[in-house]
Amino acid sequence: MRHLTVLYDADCPVCVHIRHWLLGQRHLVPLLLVPAASAEARRRFPGLAHAETLREITVIGDQGQVWTGTDAFIVCLWALAEHRPKANWLATPAGRPFAKAAMYTAAAIRHAVRNDSGAEPGAPACDEQCSVPR
Repeated sequence: MRHLTVLYDADCPVCVHIRHWLLGQRHLVPLLLVPAASAEARRRFPGLAHAETLREITVIGDQGQVWTGTDAFIVCLWALAEHRPKANWLATPAGRPFAKAAMYTAAAIRHAVRNDSGAEPGAPACDEQCSVPR
């Protein structure tokens, strides 16, 4: 695998924070981070259900593989040097419930943040000036 494309919700502060965190990690597989449902995403992946990519994390492999939800979360971790062993474990029957729990927790936080932010719909949660989490 040469690279993975991660589609993230650019209007969600949690998603933007995770984007910056991913960018700050050491990659075993390069990650290209593209706003979900953006013109760039539509150009790169014309056959994708773009409205769905705003509801759930989506990762696309360079050979056209598509992962969503918990699987996409695991694939993102798998691409990171420090987190690949954890991703391998999360992909097992023993680890999968923990991956699902992490996704449910992230979804709940995302829902709360988006609903309580007071930002206008469609306004970006964060631009390129946001600090990269450490």
